[in-house]
Amino acid sequence: MKKLVLLAGDGIGPEIMAQAEKVLSQLQADGLAVTTQQANLGGCAVDAEGAPYPESTQQAVQNADAVLLGSVGGPKWDTLPRHLRPESGLLAIRKDLGLYANLRPVRVFPELADRSSLKQSIVEDLDLLIVRELTGGIYFGQPRGLREVDGLREGFNTLHYNEEEVRRIAHVAFRAAQGRDKRVCSVDKMNVLEASQLWRDVVEEVAAEYPEVSVSHMLVDNAAMQLVREPKQFDVILTSNLFGDILSDQASMLTGSIGLLPSASIRADGVGLYEPIHGSAPDIAGLDRANPIAMILSLALLLRHSLGEEAYAKKVEQAVAQLLSEGWRSADLSGKDEPFKTTNEIGDAIVGLLA
Repeated sequence: MKKLVLLAGDGIGPEIMAQAEKVLSQLQADGLAVTTQQANLGGCAVDAEGAPYPESTQQAVQNADAVLLGSVGGPKWDTLPRHLRPESGLLAIRKDLGLYANLRPVRVFPELADRSSLKQSIVEDLDLLIVRELTGGIYFGQPRGLREVDGLREGFNTLHYNEEEVRRIAHVAFRAAQGRDKRVCSVDKMNVLEASQLWRDVVEEVAAEYPEVSVSHMLVDNAAMQLVREPKQFDVILTSNLFGDILSDQASMLTGSIGLLPSASIRADGVGLYEPIHGSAPDIAGLDRANPIAMILSLALLLRHSLGEEAYAKKVEQAVAQLLSEGWRSADLSGKDEPFKTTNEIGDAIVGLLA
């Protein structure tokens, strides 16, 4: 029996998690053998337990086969010391569990190609994967902090990678490409950053172990431009923590809404944390307007990567695709004066298709 820990989090997190739980319950009724446990992460954990990643949650996730997360953060906690902010809890759980590989699939559903920020002809049939290094780079580098130098306030962060950190994430990207179109584009900033020079050198070394996969390199500023100029030129994008964070949010607009994109953060033994890439959207929290599809597709990734339940994963993804093909639209996918389906209506409809 596999164990899942569910972290609803903040903002719209509890609403979209409730829809994922409905789907999970239906799968359990169909024979999926899992148990679940609720825990706190983010602002709700600060309020309830005094820390964004409390000890109770640490203990729960250490014994889990996978973790499903809604969202964290909100203006309520923005003025807290940095170590107490919800985002610190998210960084901490990734580091604590050693989740070094972040997978962010970017797929355009045929029915939503006209909802993209770009011309339909540019995004039709788009299917790419961003592989982002998740536990190194500038988000974790030391030293970091705030100080005063010669009477002026100064903030400083350190961009740091060692070759093993680059090598292991590069292997993830190349293995993923083997099951796709066998192309990896590694994104860096080697023309000005020594850390990026190391990144490129190590990626080239790893590429030699995958002769059937072609490798190319692109500076991050050019990659950002190419994502909106000709996104279908990419198959697998491999990049660092900071660059991956930015590029994946940019890529979400190719699909029509950030509310459609799931993500998986995993380590070598298959344990992972799964979450939609969007934020907590506090402005619509409690209004039954959030799009739960990214949350439900994150559950599908969990089934595939951590539980090895490919059949159940495909069943969930097919239900989402069918719902969209039947014209169901959440608020973020509807025009200004168009009707839309609520968070709960979409969740219930997907469960109905699964049943």
